[in-house]
Amino acid sequence: MQGRFHYYEGYSMKEVTFPVRVMYELGIDTLFVSNAGGGTNPQFKVGDIMIITDHINFFPEHPLRGKNFPTGPRFPDMHEAYDAKLVALADEIAKENGIKVQHGTYLGTQGPTFETPAEYRMFAKLGADSVGMSTVPEVIVAHHCGIKTFGVSVITDLGGFDVPVEVSHEEVQEAANKAQPLMTIIMREMIRRC
Repeated sequence: MQGRFHYYEGYSMKEVTFPVRVMYELGIDTLFVSNAGGGTNPQFKVGDIMIITDHINFFPEHPLRGKNFPTGPRFPDMHEAYDAKLVALADEIAKENGIKVQHGTYLGTQGPTFETPAEYRMFAKLGADSVGMSTVPEVIVAHHCGIKTFGVSVITDLGGFDVPVEVSHEEVQEAANKAQPLMTIIMREMIRRC
């Protein structure tokens, strides 16, 4: 896919996750997701590539709410939503190519506002290393369908620290564009080896 449907654009969770359902029907067994995220971890820098190892769902609507699709159980286990073998493979490739990666938990919110400094601090206390407005619904549905998932969050801004930082959409896009070639190296090689 190029782009995605965002909940903040007014789409329902069924619409946001519909592409994943289509991928399942097409026989896709591995899903790679990426996003631009605000860093809540003080060890992170703008431009860091964070491999997602877990997530926190802060969306007001759950993507599996309603009638259960027969692709998975009514109450799916979310113990390993991000495939550990794919994470290990990405680490190996990053090391081989001298690419620094971080690991962390991504927190998904509905948006469309960037977080306040207080929200950044709260999300950090909840265990989030990165926060954004996507990814989590798609990963939940993919996991429900039995699709292995690998996720990356490009840290495009930092918040909640001592010095307030104003964030613009243009700055987020610029940081994401700079990190994209490194992320592409990792993902292309992962695809080649899978």
